[in-house]
Amino acid sequence: MVLRSGCKFGPVLVWFRLGYVVLLWLCVTHLRCARAETKTVVQKDAEFDVTYNDTVTSDNQTIYAFNHTVSRNKTEGIRVTVDVLSEGAESSPILFVVRQKQAVLSFQVPLILRGLYQRKYPYAHVGRTLCQPPTRSLTETQYFFVDVSTLSSLGTHYQLRISRVDSFTLHTDKKFSFTASPSQPQYFKYVFPDGVDTVIVKVNSEMTFPCSVMSIQDIQCPVYDLDNNVAFIGMYQTMTKTAAITVQRKDFPSNSFYVVVVVKTEDEACGGPLRFYPLRPDELIDAGNRSKTLDVVVSPAISSDVYVMGMLFCLGIFLSFYLLTFLVACVENKRMHRRREGLLNPADMSPAETASLLGKPGVTPVSPYEYGSFVDNASTLSSEAITDSIASDANYRYMGQETLKRRPFLTAIHHVAIRIERSLESVAGRSRHESLSSIEEDDYDTLADIDSDKNIVRTKKYLCVSDLARKDKRVLSKKYQIYFWNIVTIGVFYALPVIQLVITYQTVVNVTGNQDICYYNFLCAHPLGNLSAFNNILSNLGYVMLGLLFLLIVLQRDIIHSRALDRNDLNALECGIPKHFGLFYAMGTALMMEGLLSACYHVCPNYTNFQFDTSFMYMIAGLCVLKLYQKRHPDINASAYTAYACLAAVIFFSVLGVVFGKGNMVFWIVFSVLHILATMLLSTQLYYMGRWRLNSGILRRIVYVIYTDCIRQCSGPMYIDRMVLLVMGNIVNWSLAAYGLLKTPNDFASYLLAIAICNLLLYFAFYIIMKLRSGERIQCMAMVCILFTAVVWGFALFFFFQGLSTWQKTPAESREHNRDCIVLSFFDDHDIWHFLSSIAMFGSFLVLLTMDDDLDNVQRDKIFVF
Repeated sequence: MVLRSGCKFGPVLVWFRLGYVVLLWLCVTHLRCARAETKTVVQKDAEFDVTYNDTVTSDNQTIYAFNHTVSRNKTEGIRVTVDVLSEGAESSPILFVVRQKQAVLSFQVPLILRGLYQRKYPYAHVGRTLCQPPTRSLTETQYFFVDVSTLSSLGTHYQLRISRVDSFTLHTDKKFSFTASPSQPQYFKYVFPDGVDTVIVKVNSEMTFPCSVMSIQDIQCPVYDLDNNVAFIGMYQTMTKTAAITVQRKDFPSNSFYVVVVVKTEDEACGGPLRFYPLRPDELIDAGNRSKTLDVVVSPAISSDVYVMGMLFCLGIFLSFYLLTFLVACVENKRMHRRREGLLNPADMSPAETASLLGKPGVTPVSPYEYGSFVDNASTLSSEAITDSIASDANYRYMGQETLKRRPFLTAIHHVAIRIERSLESVAGRSRHESLSSIEEDDYDTLADIDSDKNIVRTKKYLCVSDLARKDKRVLSKKYQIYFWNIVTIGVFYALPVIQLVITYQTVVNVTGNQDICYYNFLCAHPLGNLSAFNNILSNLGYVMLGLLFLLIVLQRDIIHSRALDRNDLNALECGIPKHFGLFYAMGTALMMEGLLSACYHVCPNYTNFQFDTSFMYMIAGLCVLKLYQKRHPDINASAYTAYACLAAVIFFSVLGVVFGKGNMVFWIVFSVLHILATMLLSTQLYYMGRWRLNSGILRRIVYVIYTDCIRQCSGPMYIDRMVLLVMGNIVNWSLAAYGLLKTPNDFASYLLAIAICNLLLYFAFYIIMKLRSGERIQCMAMVCILFTAVVWGFALFFFFQGLSTWQKTPAESREHNRDCIVLSFFDDHDIWHFLSSIAMFGSFLVLLTMDDDLDNVQRDKIFVF
């Protein structure tokens, strides 16, 4: 019964409920309309420089109407300043909308700005500058309106003031001071004067914090002048105390631009401390006083004439080395020609010249008759094919020792004849070697069949160069030429992607306008085309030009030596340090590649591409050490494949250190252990001249040596000189490893380069000391190169440590180190480092090339190995 009754009245209840809903909707709509009808809109004619105190609620809206005269030849800035005086306005802020002819600006007060991790900072005092649209008329009256509204039912008290900015336009070379904060950004207009195509905008402050941003924007509305949108357009960079941006007229069609300065809500971007993390996500944080006083000045940049002068200056410096080298070569060639003529025509020589030639004072010239008869005797001796020193001594006695004592020149000619016979014998032996079909080092080794003799020779207590120069010269020459071809191949494959990458870097900088990507010296960064710092790129030209000059010098020596070998010159065959030029060619190529890659690095210098600037520095240091060792160890020097594999490992660790080394103690422990192990293995290799093996029995042999040489009987090292060098080397390297482990420097690439340079300098000093200790001397040319190079290196390091920028800090902190140009208003301190270091490297290479020229007439069995 109940069920039927419910079914009967069901449709009636549905219609009743529907009608109730419709009635309720009509009531709500009526109430809304009633409230809308009660909301009042008040428009007031307002004036500039008058403070308006008013209250706004959801029921009323106030519109302030302003008008002002705009002139085409004069630009005035208009600034809106708003203060909210009521507390608790964060929940229902006031909305201010400024309506202009061609622009609309809106903002809420309190202004909420966000920081990292969604921190929220409220600002109750807001000041904004209105964008001024350009006008084509000579004068025009423009109107703008300020609408004030809120959704809060409670009254919110505020203050509004509109004022003119008289100093809105910046003037050339005139400093202007102002104050800015996160809620009160500032921007000013600058118009390029006639005849000025490039200017430098500099903003400075005596306050490091708060962190701020300087932006250069085109004349258009809206102007992005808040922390959350300043990076949307134009060029910008963060700053603490200084910022500088070079601006070119060609980038701004209106021949003018805005200089925008914004103070950030947090200092983390400038390397400052980060505030505490809020306990609640929506919690508002009081930012405190973040006002900052700054000054701005716009100065004309250099003209095109300065660019030309800078390029001519750079070319002139390094072309002068070409001219000096040409003059030295001419003088040397003339001197050698005179010496050659003196040998062929001794009768024309004065006693002093003869004495100078023979190295003996007071020698009287020989008569033509005696000279001719002696030459005949020498020819007779040659025809008799004297092949050993005993026969030569017998002929010496046969010629009459009394005559030779009275005529020292005859003695010299006689020795020449003996050396000719020895040269013939050497050439005969060499011709037999050349008959072999293969000259590969692995297939043809003059010591391959006498390995026991190899052990005997290389473990002698006192070694001579002749003991370690027994392999075929052609084999070794081919072995060392591989250094050159390998580094050319490495350079090509390394440089091509580097060039592509830095072009991409520069494109990103130009497109985004983010000048924090690259660590330039912005106070001396002269753009050219799409390049932001052309002067830093141009100054690397010295590495390329001097590297090429060094290759030409080496090529000349190589040609002279080859000709001497072709004419069977005894000095070239048996005297002096064995001349292999492959490593020298590799060093010159590495210097040129260093210039190219350093230029690539300075296209956009930062920590991610710093390895471009250091990779070939490692190469150069390693090749110099190998060349020093090769001079007196030609047979046992490392092959190109081994050397470049080790250098590749160094560069690999350099990359790991840059990426993972900062503050990572695990990395530093691993690296320090590997550094010490590598030092010990290399020390063992050098001490035993490679005559040891690293296998499973190494520990047993170490224990045996310690027992026999230290416990059973206390005996000193067999090779004292080598031991001194290796002990000093281990002390230096262990100290560097300990320093890295304790200090963990941020610049790992420079730390690694310091290790390479310290080892190179240590070995070079040891080489010079042992050379002088062995009774050898350093010729005048080599001494001049050493002194000149040492002085230049000193000045170069002075400019290097000026530190105009550093990517170990934030971009804003790095700009605190920026300095003005010091040479021709075009080159800065780092450019001078490029000039001097390229000259110093060139001089260092010349030292390695000439330091053993005094041994060219000394038999190799009289030149000691150390």
